[in-house]
Amino acid sequence: MIANNKRLSEKAVFFVLRTAVSCYFRSMSRSVVFKTYNQDQLSLLPPSYDDLVPKNHPVRIVNIIVDRLDISALEKGYKGGGTSSYHPRMLLKVIIYAYLRNLYSSRKIEQALQENVHFMWLSGQSKPDHNTINDFRGKRLKGELKKIFNQVVLLLASEGIINIKDIYVDGTKIEANANRYTFVWGKNIKNGRERIKKQLKEIWRYVETVYADEEQTPNTPDFETIDPDKVAATIEDINQALAGKEVDKKVKQKLNYAKRNWPQNLKKYKKQEAKMGGRNSMSKTDPDATFMRMKDDHMQNGQLKPGYNVQISTNTQYIVNYTAAQTTADTTTLKDHLTEHQESFNQTPETLTADAGYGSEENYQTLEDNQIEGFVKYNYFHKEQREAKKEPNPFAPENLYYNPEKDCYYCPMGQRLENIGQYQRQTKTGFTQTIHRYQAKNCQGCPLRGICHKAQENRIIERNYNLVRHKQNAKARLLSEEGIAKRKQRCWDVEAVFGNIKQNMNFKRFMLRGLDKINVEMGLIALAHNLKKASAV
Repeated sequence: MIANNKRLSEKAVFFVLRTAVSCYFRSMSRSVVFKTYNQDQLSLLPPSYDDLVPKNHPVRIVNIIVDRLDISALEKGYKGGGTSSYHPRMLLKVIIYAYLRNLYSSRKIEQALQENVHFMWLSGQSKPDHNTINDFRGKRLKGELKKIFNQVVLLLASEGIINIKDIYVDGTKIEANANRYTFVWGKNIKNGRERIKKQLKEIWRYVETVYADEEQTPNTPDFETIDPDKVAATIEDINQALAGKEVDKKVKQKLNYAKRNWPQNLKKYKKQEAKMGGRNSMSKTDPDATFMRMKDDHMQNGQLKPGYNVQISTNTQYIVNYTAAQTTADTTTLKDHLTEHQESFNQTPETLTADAGYGSEENYQTLEDNQIEGFVKYNYFHKEQREAKKEPNPFAPENLYYNPEKDCYYCPMGQRLENIGQYQRQTKTGFTQTIHRYQAKNCQGCPLRGICHKAQENRIIERNYNLVRHKQNAKARLLSEEGIAKRKQRCWDVEAVFGNIKQNMNFKRFMLRGLDKINVEMGLIALAHNLKKASAV
């Protein structure tokens, strides 16, 4: 009995111990364990920033590429004496990497140099303030960044990454750093001059009525020349003519107003026209910016905004060349863009692909003169392809029968259109076009006259043979196998770059003002885009 009780007690003790151990371990598994946290913990050696930067990080690509560049021209811009200056190579690295990380404000770049490990490593723990950064970007890099950008492009070309002889061209409009509601219109300046001229003539008619009963009348001033000095002299002549006469009160008020304001207004118009340089508008905040209609507006209502027409050339989605134009149409930008390419790389591209916005006679002629094989669409190219299966309009000038020996056309009714001469006209860019004119002898009584033309006189057609020739050659190239491949590639090559810049890099508005400075900023964006893409390979 005693032995049985002893065995029972041992089992009970064992059960109790097992239960206690199980509960202990269960409680231990449920408890939270934290890693050691001590802000005052000392380190034997200070950590190296190099250990904190991953080996394949884009900041290392920026560092390696910029170290290989020749910036001697940039260094020569510094004058000796005074305090020491931050090294331009360091500042160049920092700004390029900042644009690569979508940091465009000089104050945000200054903050990153104090807080971001990558910026600290890149700058060697140098901490230039925002004024130094902005001065370097806006003044030091002006005129020099394009040379640095060209070095990077040539470096990428030497590595076989890009081919600068095969380019794709397109443009986009980027908003300027300017007030959207302070503007000057060229049409308003013209209207202002005409209004002054008209009011001067009205005042002089009043003078003539005053002298109507007198034999001798004052000499009529010259109203055709509208400049500050001439207008001031004319107003003075009118005041002298009315001296001692009984003059209407409203006329006196108008003369006093004209004397105070009109010469000053004309001086203002002259200065504004000089700043506009042939453009139709400009911003008062940034005189180099032109008002353009952009796809995306801050009010989402299609309102005009001051901006620049940025042109780029790409190859395999790398930016090869960039220019900034002050005109709204892409048509007028290609010639200067090609010239910039030739001057940058001392060579001409072999092929160029662009959309219909560049399809003009001048551009086709420029490509032909430079022996560039152009795959450039013209207006109505796609319409022609859609309507190829339809019956052509027999009355269209291009469908009329032409006799090259007699240099004449024949309409579907057999009426002869003879050459009545030619004339020349100039485009806005100064390009001369030669237009040939042909006129029918007699369209009276023709039963198809209403279908053929609507003019009251005999039909006249105009033909630009040089443009016709260029369009025929362009069509043949575009419909070839190579042309079809080029047209397909253009869509994802150059347009994807603009998509990356505007959407991924969030660069939709310039930070600087003036054509020279925005060229610097566009160069930084182009460099950042290329190096970002190179780091992802």
